[in-house]
Amino acid sequence: MYVKDRMTQDPYCITQDTAISKALDIMSQNDFHRIPVVADGKLVGLVTEGTITANTPSQATSLSIYELNYLLSKTTVKDVMIKDVQTIDPDALLEEAAVKMRKNDIGCLPVVKNASVVGIITQNDIFDAFVDLLGYYNGGARYVLEISEDHPGILSNITELFFNKNANITNLAVYRKPEHIDVVIRANNVDHHVMGKILNDAGYKVVSTIETSENE
Repeated sequence: MYVKDRMTQDPYCITQDTAISKALDIMSQNDFHRIPVVADGKLVGLVTEGTITANTPSQATSLSIYELNYLLSKTTVKDVMIKDVQTIDPDALLEEAAVKMRKNDIGCLPVVKNASVVGIITQNDIFDAFVDLLGYYNGGARYVLEISEDHPGILSNITELFFNKNANITNLAVYRKPEHIDVVIRANNVDHHVMGKILNDAGYKVVSTIETSENE
C-alpha cells in the first residue's frame, strides 16, 4: 500500500501572508488541525494548531480578548509556521510514512511531488489503513494461530485448509514475537467452529476464533 492510496488529495493550502486568525477560522470550519503553507505553488511551511498556540500569548497575560484578536488578525502564518517540514513522496510505502511520523514525533506529513503539495497524510489515515488491513469491519470470523516453528510454505499449508472448505480469506496478518509468531486470519463462508477444529486437527494451535459481523 502506498501513501497515495491513503492520503487526502489536493489538501487546502494557505499562503505565507494569511493572517493567523484566518488560518484558525479555516481549521475550525473544516475540522483541520494543520495546513500546508505554499508560495508560488511550492511548499514553504506548515502551520498547526500547536504551533499557533505555542506562539500566542497565554490567557495569563494582560491582553484583552479584543487585543488578542487584533494581534492574531495582524500576525501572519509566516511568523509562526514550521519551516523545516518533514515530507513524503506519494509513491512511498505507507509504512515509510508511519516510521517517519513516529521517528519525528509528528502527526502528519505533507505529500510532495516536484516540490508541489499533492496531498497530506495524517496519523488517522495510518490508523484507518491498519484497521482495514486487519479487516475489522469485515464480516466472518477472526482466527488467531500460534505458530512455534516458522518454515517456508507454512502460510500456504494453512490457507490450503481454508481453500479445502471453500472458505474465503479476506485478511491475513503475521505478528513475529521472540518465542513464536501469531497468524491472524479473517475468513467467511465457513462455520468458525468447524474451521477451528480442522486447524487444530492439522496440528495448529488455535488461540481464538471469534465470529464477527460487518461494521462492528
